[in-house]
Amino acid sequence: MSVSVALDITEHVKPPRAVFLPFMMGHHFGVPFHRELQQWIILQALNRLVAVEQSGDVFHIPITWAQARREGIQVEKTLPTGVG
Repeated sequence: MSVSVALDITEHVKPPRAVFLPFMMGHHFGVPFHRELQQWIILQALNRLVAVEQSGDVFHIPITWAQARREGIQVEKTLPTGVG
């Protein structure tokens, strides 16, 4: 299972299975410290392993970078001082 933030490259390479997130490069699992989002992305990818119907399937995970960042800001506010 490939987790991608570069749809054009993923479509060109054609991995057997992939999930795509419209996130910034290097942020395949969202923002730092947002464990719930990171776990959700991993579960989405794992669920696609059994749900994929044909090779080359690219599933678009329904979340935006703006949404992930907004949630990340809220998570950072709950961190102890000096963390994050």
